[in-house]
Amino acid sequence: MTSPSRSGADRPSPLAGVAVVDLATLFAGPLAAAFLGDFGADVIKVEHPAKPDPSRGHGPARDGVGLWWKVLGRNKRAVTCNLSDPAGAELLRRLLADADVLVENFRPGTLERWGLGPAELHAVNPRLVVARISGFGQVGPYARRPGFGTLAEAMSGFAAATGEPDGPPT
Repeated sequence: MTSPSRSGADRPSPLAGVAVVDLATLFAGPLAAAFLGDFGADVIKVEHPAKPDPSRGHGPARDGVGLWWKVLGRNKRAVTCNLSDPAGAELLRRLLADADVLVENFRPGTLERWGLGPAELHAVNPRLVVARISGFGQVGPYARRPGFGTLAEAMSGFAAATGEPDGPPT
């Protein structure tokens, strides 16, 4: 047996053969899916046909492509599907039948409203790992509230620890 090179180029990717479906938009969910792709997972990004991931147009761009999209969309194949339409929901079910992981960050109850909650998805694929990323979790008093990084920083107290010593939080 030969030893692997120091770069690891001749070793298989740790997540080779893992199929991931990314329904998330903006930062936390798509970044988690991008990391899975970095480690070799086959990631399919599902976007609404009329409202693609906002990171495509967020922030600066180069050659007409948003730089945030280059970060969050790397290692992914993109398809469009309207999940609120029954035909689109059925397409997602077919896609998830052979998937290993679903990453989503809709507000709690959205997938359930479309008939795509974990119970329905596990009926299609019992081994599916459903990663639900939301600002305040799936249950509890704040669950229905939207949440982004700056809000989490403020509520956790992290924002108060930033900035200049005698100035306001950054």
